[in-house]
Amino acid sequence: MPRIGRVVVANYAHHIVQRGHNRNVVFAEEDDFGYYLDTLKSWKTEYGVKVYGYCLMTNHVHLIVEPPDEAAMLGRLMKRLAGRQTRYVNRLEGRRGTLWESRYKSSPIQTDEYLLACCRYVDLNPVRARMAASPQDYRWSSYKVKAGLAQTSWLDDDPCYLSLGDTREQRCERYKAFVRAAIPEGEWDLIRQAAQRGQLTGDGRFIDEIEHITGRRIETRKPGNQPRKQHVK
Repeated sequence: MPRIGRVVVANYAHHIVQRGHNRNVVFAEEDDFGYYLDTLKSWKTEYGVKVYGYCLMTNHVHLIVEPPDEAAMLGRLMKRLAGRQTRYVNRLEGRRGTLWESRYKSSPIQTDEYLLACCRYVDLNPVRARMAASPQDYRWSSYKVKAGLAQTSWLDDDPCYLSLGDTREQRCERYKAFVRAAIPEGEWDLIRQAAQRGQLTGDGRFIDEIEHITGRRIETRKPGNQPRKQHVK
């Protein structure tokens, strides 16, 4: 079966998933996580890509990122991240060959309805995997920054996060409440399946919008439960 062409849209957030080759461990030591994040910090500005969220698991990576006007910059950043981490690990382990699956997964996100939900999905990955009791207990995700428990100068604030409050303190408290809140039925499955299939994370209106922008027909998921839109107060 031929591959579905990846849909990358300038100035839209995307949920990126990249897994280790054969789902093998990618990050074995703390320095491995740190090296990947250092590359992300260094090169996001070079390629003009905004980073709204991340979670580095032992054998895969989740990123919420937005490419600039030149959408191809997203692919260049991902190539840089994968290549530099591969060379680093191969050098340490005295090995050769690939570290990652050959193709990362990418899903453009409908901003108003799903961007904040995708950030929550990413930050809760360690909890779902039973690697942490709560997101604040996991070091290698964006949760602590969004919740006001840590500071960084390189993580970007997405428009939905900014809309949570007029002050940093309000946004942090409301994001923590949003992450603690019950997940609408079907939300996790929609986000996960959209990323796995390289489809859009959004509704029919969003599909029409992206088809108009790209001038191409968008592959759609099979019918299923659609999560209710959740408002944060």
